[in-house]
Amino acid sequence: MTRVARKTGAIRQIYGFSYVELVFVIAILALLAAVATPYLEKNIQRKKELELKQSLREIRIAIDEYKAASDQGKVKKSIGDSGYPHHLEDLVIGVEDITDPQKKKLRFLRRLPADPMYPKDQHLPLNNEIKPADTWGKRSYASDAENPREGDDVYDIYSLSSDIGLNGVAYAQW
Repeated sequence: MTRVARKTGAIRQIYGFSYVELVFVIAILALLAAVATPYLEKNIQRKKELELKQSLREIRIAIDEYKAASDQGKVKKSIGDSGYPHHLEDLVIGVEDITDPQKKKLRFLRRLPADPMYPKDQHLPLNNEIKPADTWGKRSYASDAENPREGDDVYDIYSLSSDIGLNGVAYAQW
């Protein structure tokens, strides 16, 4: 606060901030922002990891339900088929229930979730739209767990991300 004297002898006070006070406040705000940024980044990563866990669980349960329906004779399969879906989209589109006289479709998922950890900067088609099924790595029944590869069916899924989670385990191994 600064006092200014007028010619009339009255003293008027001018309120405001000095330059030093403004610099000090800006420095404190910058320090707070620098401290909060890593916390916010970890929080965003935690949310994406939770979404990944939920998506993996949801799709894996649907694959298991498809296999159970196949083992019960509800899904048409050829000799030599494993009983697992041929494509991830089959879980959403559905398959005909061959035991039902009305031939209703068995659907195992309402929608196929995309991998939240999918590296968005890679593998972009020309129209920049990626199908959710293309964001997942797929393991066939014939491949082993150590060296997963695609095949005639979808036995399991995994993330295509090469990043490592907050727990120290690569997302591809979740």
